[in-house]
Amino acid sequence: MANLTSRMQGVQSPIIPIIGELIHRTPGTISLGQGVVYYGPPPEAIALLPEFLKDLQNHKYQSVQGIAPLLSAIEAKLQSFNGIKSNGESCIMVTAGSNMAFINAVLAITNPGDEIIIQVPYYFNHEMAITMASCRPVLVATDENYQLRPEAIAQAITEKTRAVVTISPNNPTGAVYSEEALREVNRICRDRGIYHISDEAYEYFTYNGVKHISPGAFSQSSEYTISLYSLSKAYGFASWRIGYMVIPQHLLGAVKKVQDTILICPPVVSQYAALGALKAGADYYQKHISAIATVRELALNSLNRLQDICRIAPADGAFYFLLKVQTTLGAFELAERLIQEYQVAVIPGNTFGMDDGCYLRVAYGALQQETAAEGMERLVKGLDAIVGRC
Repeated sequence: MANLTSRMQGVQSPIIPIIGELIHRTPGTISLGQGVVYYGPPPEAIALLPEFLKDLQNHKYQSVQGIAPLLSAIEAKLQSFNGIKSNGESCIMVTAGSNMAFINAVLAITNPGDEIIIQVPYYFNHEMAITMASCRPVLVATDENYQLRPEAIAQAITEKTRAVVTISPNNPTGAVYSEEALREVNRICRDRGIYHISDEAYEYFTYNGVKHISPGAFSQSSEYTISLYSLSKAYGFASWRIGYMVIPQHLLGAVKKVQDTILICPPVVSQYAALGALKAGADYYQKHISAIATVRELALNSLNRLQDICRIAPADGAFYFLLKVQTTLGAFELAERLIQEYQVAVIPGNTFGMDDGCYLRVAYGALQQETAAEGMERLVKGLDAIVGRC
């Protein structure tokens, strides 16, 4: 057999299917693992599917950039919610989820051997995509509350650096970055002639009066800022695979090449549904996010019982907490034992680059209140018993 050595050997295995198999082997497990919401798409999304079906042209390839009505709806949303105005210097690309938007960006702006700065903890698919592109992820640690350290980011930039990535609200920590910090990172990118890739998949999920900030709205930032968005979370759209990106106009040709090669065009049936979802708008997602906020308080109250063995950093966004557990156990071993012995699943922190201790990501968006309460009770009981015995 031929030697199968390739760039893929340097890419970590996706953790979600691994944890999913452990859950499958332990029936009755409550998952606080995967980052999805408990609800599905709005009725307005489903209502547009007959519109898709009645036009035979919709079964043929469509624009690589996205269908015109959806692009117009996204443009209006960006202006009203994000403060990003169409100015001729940037353009919108509909993608098959924001993960695809990220790989589009990476392939468009880099050559093999280039560097992209990501914050630790990082979103594992970002680290994987950079490695797949034969580039080097440069890891910059956030502070003890998982907030940005702009001075450390500036120090990590080299002649090979092509971009700095920020995720706010953050996966896996739930942190929301301040406007001051995001402005400073954006300014650093401008001054050093590199891109700022801003992943905003959780833009609507903020709590305690905290406001989401879009760097693409900063004055004169459109020439070097790449903004990534998703319908998967707010609109319960995970399997429909629709996201979008706002890119500098000068990157459009390169991004089109990537998307046409991998995808040809975003799935048109999903684009029709996305158009319906955007028409439903804030009234739809706000009521569900309010329900998730209630579950968040429940989860936080449960976790506060573990303050003697866990550190819980402030988390005013997304639907995650990243716990630092005071134990000598490895994170994967602890996660495995929680499934096998207490029937509750979380994600080990080493998959997010956290190798200086035992970290666990707790996701609370997928569960309604009663199930979440039971899951948190199992987690608290399990951590108290397992870590207490170590």
